[in-house]
Amino acid sequence: MFGQLTQFAHLLRIVRVLAHHNLDEYLATIAPLKPYLFLLHIFPRRKDDAPRGQRLREALQELGPVFVKLGQMMSTRPDLIPDDIAEELSLLQDQVPPFPGDQALLILEQAYEEPVSHHLVDFKLEPLASASVAQVHDARLNDGTEVIVKILRPGLEPVIESDIDLLFMLARMGEKYSADFRRLRAVEVIEEYSKTIHDELDLMREAANASQLRHNFSTSPLLYVPEVYFDHTRTNVMVMEKIHGTTVTKVDTLVENGIDLQQLSHSGVEIFYTQVFRDGFFHADMHPGNIFVLDDGRYAAVDFGIMGTISDIDKHFLAENFLAFFNHDYRRVAQAQIDAGWVPEGTRVDEFESAIRSVCEPIFAKPLCEISFGRVLVRLFRVARRFNMEIQPQLVLLEKTLLYVEGLGRQLDPQLNLWDTAKPYLEQWARQEYGPKAFIKEIRRQAPMWWKMGPRMPVLIHNVLEQASRGELQLTQPDENLKQLSDETRRGQKRLFHAIVGSALLISAALLAALDGYTPIMAGIAPLSSWLLGGLGALLLFVSWPSNRNK
Repeated sequence: MFGQLTQFAHLLRIVRVLAHHNLDEYLATIAPLKPYLFLLHIFPRRKDDAPRGQRLREALQELGPVFVKLGQMMSTRPDLIPDDIAEELSLLQDQVPPFPGDQALLILEQAYEEPVSHHLVDFKLEPLASASVAQVHDARLNDGTEVIVKILRPGLEPVIESDIDLLFMLARMGEKYSADFRRLRAVEVIEEYSKTIHDELDLMREAANASQLRHNFSTSPLLYVPEVYFDHTRTNVMVMEKIHGTTVTKVDTLVENGIDLQQLSHSGVEIFYTQVFRDGFFHADMHPGNIFVLDDGRYAAVDFGIMGTISDIDKHFLAENFLAFFNHDYRRVAQAQIDAGWVPEGTRVDEFESAIRSVCEPIFAKPLCEISFGRVLVRLFRVARRFNMEIQPQLVLLEKTLLYVEGLGRQLDPQLNLWDTAKPYLEQWARQEYGPKAFIKEIRRQAPMWWKMGPRMPVLIHNVLEQASRGELQLTQPDENLKQLSDETRRGQKRLFHAIVGSALLISAALLAALDGYTPIMAGIAPLSSWLLGGLGALLLFVSWPSNRNK
């Protein structure tokens, strides 16, 4: 009962704030609330006629940290919300008053279960920065190393759980009674938000993210990631190397320090594409407050609570989309999204292609330096939504990060041509992934397994032959009720046998060549045994291929 009263009071506060900022039209879309809308008039109203985006931003700021973070996340979804609102929400600042330094010390003692002095010295009670989830303090390790200490706010989890439960209730109610809420996928948005904010509540997870990114760029001249000191890190406390750099937005200071802004902007784009296409693991919160420039011209990143991952399949199709788009090959763009499973398999390619062309072709009326990759993704996602595309969370994070990177790059160099920077990198990546070197690399990676399986291959082939001779080799059918004619079954068994033997011979030929250090380019001087095995294998595979005469 008490919990219900608390939730009602919280809901009433939300209604009051929305009414004050003249946002009650959003409440009017929820049918069950319409009979009670007259109650909104008892709340005081602002008298100005500010744009709706500004009013919504100010309302979220008044509602508190959880709603500020929700607004920040919504600003990264221009595929879901209008541009004017997305732009305004991007101005939300995640800043709240700090909690006392004495309380921070107490949290540290509880986390370490021993005196703080065993881990840290010269701990500064005054925080460097304070946000809704955590705040950061200066300190030193016992060996004198300068560090920053990130500490979660006390009592945060119950507040977040309460707010999220309330948001889920409103989202479900909205989707049930409002087409606008369904179009915005309100429940999906809250689910995504819930996962994001819960991830930020585990600093050990953030520390692991930082460590992985540091490893990925350990030899890079482009990006420096500070070291995490795991011996002093806990679930609610993270200790990390302190970096000394200039905020990337302080352009005048960078120029005074002799930093080449044009090179810096190109480096930012290269870092992004390296993270995405080389590693499949990227910093997804690269707003200016988290990016610094060191005296040697390298970028330095902080705050690793939100990271994105991209599968090899998604990497391939993203690269294909970008390259196809800038070659005006809209059919390839459409087909790539269908092949990736981003839109339903039965989608008509010609219709999808036409929709993409109608949205994207006008972009090419602009100079290439004015074309935004991020906006291209937004437009493609909006088109795809009309074809029942389900936006994957990792793609949303990618879109958000790309917009950050572009904005940063063009702030440093207004004439930055992202096409000139990105296309060579994407083409190089494609060559590395699908060229001869990649083939040989994969062969060598698989070689130990093939070497282990090699001695078993004759036995496996013999077993298949025995089963085929006795008529015991069976094919699995997708429909058990569908009966095959006996002659068709026999032909299928023969084809399967030829395919197995042919594949085994081809693998053996490639393995022999790879283990001797030969590449496809050196095929002319490969051992005769490799040629014989490979030729016989190819012949058997050809024989196994179904032909019209067998139908």
